[in-house]
Amino acid sequence: MLVCNGPGELSTWVRPLAEKLHQLQPLRPLVPGASVGLQLVLVPCPNATGAEQQVAEGFGLFERTLPARRFWRLLWNPRRYGPWPARGVVVFLGGDQFWTVLLSARLGYRHLTYAEWVARWPRWNDRIAAMGAEAASRLAPRWRPRCQVVGDLMADLSAAAQAEASLEPGDWVALLPGSKRAKLLVGVPFLLDTADRLAALRPGCQFLLPVAPTTSVVELLRYGGPTNPIQAHYGSGEPRLASPGPDRRRWIETPAGTRILLIEQQPAHAALSQCALALTTVGANTAELGALAVPMIVLVPTQHLQVMQAWDGWLGLIARLPLLRWLIGVALTAWRMRTSGFLAWPNIAAGRAVVPERVGAITPEQIASEAADWLGHPERLSGQREDLRSLRGQPGAVAALAAMVQELLPSA
Repeated sequence: MLVCNGPGELSTWVRPLAEKLHQLQPLRPLVPGASVGLQLVLVPCPNATGAEQQVAEGFGLFERTLPARRFWRLLWNPRRYGPWPARGVVVFLGGDQFWTVLLSARLGYRHLTYAEWVARWPRWNDRIAAMGAEAASRLAPRWRPRCQVVGDLMADLSAAAQAEASLEPGDWVALLPGSKRAKLLVGVPFLLDTADRLAALRPGCQFLLPVAPTTSVVELLRYGGPTNPIQAHYGSGEPRLASPGPDRRRWIETPAGTRILLIEQQPAHAALSQCALALTTVGANTAELGALAVPMIVLVPTQHLQVMQAWDGWLGLIARLPLLRWLIGVALTAWRMRTSGFLAWPNIAAGRAVVPERVGAITPEQIASEAADWLGHPERLSGQREDLRSLRGQPGAVAALAAMVQELLPSA
């Protein structure tokens, strides 16, 4: 049983591990008569979108997927969603680690935690899979024999993506406005305007936009149109869906004529890996881009704090504060400009500014100019790409974690 919380972890941790487990041994539902089935339980999380169950079921890898809204009922009465085997393994892959402590105890299953930064409940873990030596070193000496450093699960993304390369050559720029409504309200009009301006500065530039599984093309067009009140602050105008070409790929086209390729196949790692640069919001997408070694500029336009309640981390918490949120937002921007607190995962992991973060009342004109400067200096892009590769680590973490899961599985 795999346990997860949000869309980023589903695509970068859960799916690769589930695929590897299916490769290693017969599991239901891919092998209907197998003695072991693969389950997914989604846990409560303020950063979830609500579409995680639909996304996970689309993978076709799980015999059963329980949504987060049923988690407490599962703990109270597991038989309601059973029957459950007498023995099994619960694997933590995102969310609050305590939920898997409760779940494994309630079902009487063995327990394995993938610890990205810290294993918070080592006493109740049969095994701990640490992303790196830092997470392992934080364990008390008595718990370290339970721990194995497996590496970064996302380190395997790049090799797989390169094998599926699909874009024609050129300077491709990826636009990642986010996957949640609050981010899309700001991100879509901001990035469409930025794309128009960047296309004017560098006419040979090509653009793509991965359609997150938690949204749709129709919604993206709506976020870029006049029904979105934020759109009035930007000059790109209402986009339209262009007629598909012979290859059946779909494009968004702005009134200025900028065409943006829609990547509707998930995950979009193959297309992203070929991009020269990405313009992205904060969140798990910065970790994905880092794992793919795609240079990026991370954008946090704080001038629309009123719609940022669903953003991740402290930004979202600040934005939820009634009455004071505007004042605190101004203070937050001023503070952020004077400190070295990082928002992007590559910067957090490195403890230094590997990728630029632009926080504040930023404008599409500023970002387009900066992006054009990066594209005009390939050696700088190459340097950032190498920095990202050095953070990524060696592939093999998914296979190592899958082997640990197998060790805990009851023998047939």
